[in-house]
Amino acid sequence: MFLTLDEVEAALDGADLTGLVARRRATHRRELRRRVVPAALLSDGTDVESTLPAPADGAGLLRGVGAATGRVTGPARVVTDPATAHLEPGEILVTATTDPGWTPLFLTAGALVTETGAIMAHGPTVAREYGIPAVISVPGATSRIVTGQVITVDGAAGTVTTAR
Repeated sequence: MFLTLDEVEAALDGADLTGLVARRRATHRRELRRRVVPAALLSDGTDVESTLPAPADGAGLLRGVGAATGRVTGPARVVTDPATAHLEPGEILVTATTDPGWTPLFLTAGALVTETGAIMAHGPTVAREYGIPAVISVPGATSRIVTGQVITVDGAAGTVTTAR
């Protein structure tokens, strides 16, 4: 899985590609440890958001994209792994991204905040189905919000306000 079809053919003809495979395997392992999936990459693989200045905090205001309307205030729960997470009823789920494995957490979540996503992605779609507010594409949400911090999610405005 670390070679192109042309490289496999070259290996069958005797080319030694063990070094190339080792480099690609190392890159693959490094990427598996990435906590946040980049929203966009430059052609050289650079995360676009890493080149931008940090967003201004604006008195605890974080901006994203409103993806499910409603307004909820409650304690945040930053979650990195849905398999080991425990969410109390009404806590606001804050995560880098979601997929279908996260769905059980939506049953008790008061709202959803993600660092990535699109309006029609899994998280916002399920949030709308369950009637909970969602704000997506909030840069640095999992590092700027801490578990237990009281936040207000406004899914119509696309904002998350953190208590000082």
